[in-house]
Amino acid sequence: MDSTTLLNSKEQIRFLVESFYKKVRLHPQLGPIFNEVILDWPQHLDHLTNFWETSLLRAKSYYGNPIEKHQEVDASVHHSIEMEHFGIWLQLWFETIDQYFHGETAQLAKNRARNMSTFIFLKIYEARNKKA
Repeated sequence: MDSTTLLNSKEQIRFLVESFYKKVRLHPQLGPIFNEVILDWPQHLDHLTNFWETSLLRAKSYYGNPIEKHQEVDASVHHSIEMEHFGIWLQLWFETIDQYFHGETAQLAKNRARNMSTFIFLKIYEARNKKA
């Protein structure tokens, strides 16, 4: 796939998710967090493919609570997740989308990720303050 491809199928979303998380796993700041917390990468990638398929293509393949999961991850890494981590995550997400896809759904994937990253970090921060 290249940047002339529209993002419009579950197979393409799977490709995006897998390509993106290859970068995340190797990143010096993100990799240690993800590689410590995620024990079954194939299952995790399936779960995230379903999440993005539901978000972008209105499928009903994802069930879960991403806010709660991210709060648990933050607690498991001693509340060390910062907005900087989300910024790096977004940068890699945008880079991967731009590398392989274009069009309305690709832009939607960027917008949803931007909004989600801010919201999830705020919910992580709220959870920290409730326990303090």
